[in-house]
Amino acid sequence: MIIVTGAAGFIGSNLVWALNRQGLTDIVLVDQMDSTDKFKNLHHLHFRNLITPDDFLISLDSYNSATIVFHQGAITDTTLSDGARMMQQNYDYSKQLLSWCQRDHRRFIYASSAAVYGDGNNGFAIERQSENPLNIYGFSKLMFDRYMEQQLSHAQIVGLRYFNVYGPQEKHKGRMASVPWHLMNQARNSSTMRLFEGSEHFKRDFVHVDDVIKVNLFFMDNPHLSGLFNIGTGEARTFADIGEILLKLMPFSSLQTIPFPKDLKGRYQKSTCADLSLLYAAGYHEPWISPEDGIADYHHYFINLGGYRPVFFI
Repeated sequence: MIIVTGAAGFIGSNLVWALNRQGLTDIVLVDQMDSTDKFKNLHHLHFRNLITPDDFLISLDSYNSATIVFHQGAITDTTLSDGARMMQQNYDYSKQLLSWCQRDHRRFIYASSAAVYGDGNNGFAIERQSENPLNIYGFSKLMFDRYMEQQLSHAQIVGLRYFNVYGPQEKHKGRMASVPWHLMNQARNSSTMRLFEGSEHFKRDFVHVDDVIKVNLFFMDNPHLSGLFNIGTGEARTFADIGEILLKLMPFSSLQTIPFPKDLKGRYQKSTCADLSLLYAAGYHEPWISPEDGIADYHHYFINLGGYRPVFFI
């Protein structure tokens, strides 16, 4: 049995999709169906059960046959001001789940975030001097990373610091969806793609969700590996670059500059770029999908399937 938390979300549902494609269906999905669109990420997947995070936590002993947990569930809204709720969900809940896994030598692969690095002025290497989160979301992820590092590893524990992930199955994320999603949606609705002022200077390490899933599966296939690892391409591209890529795919549209939102000032990363040295040292050497190829692939899903994965049959 495999447990996937956050399974109805963006990365979680793509992970279940990939597991299904390997013929794996004995999967328990853990998620809160708090969005009316989330079910669309699940209706084409194969799994044993769907349970809420709270109910899962109080019935853990019913799932003792599980051998590995992919903990993708978290509050990911970087603008959330309820620090107590953020810490309870992203830190306390994760600690309880890790404790259960450690008790029975169950493997644990979880989602951390590049938000732990803050403005990036000290780089993006996995070391203390680089870690300086700008918001409570990044802080909650950093605190669990540090908690994890203090644990005696009775089984595999892997933390994956995701950079700027984009791709199918993120429609429900709303404001927190990726830049490519927002720009494609704007082009479809108004023929105008809107970028913040200064977008020619804002850089992100844009990584396709398929690459994120490949790394998760790499660690599933290598149970002797543990630790923290960055997941990005190692290349930063500007928001303006992404706009130009989409202009070629959606030539009926145009680019427009809009004022930078006041509520994001001082809480917004100017640049991200993953330091992948530890991941490569662990033996991962798959090529990364370029933004040109990845956004073209995403555009296909967006236009033909509404941004969702297609149904397939096992």
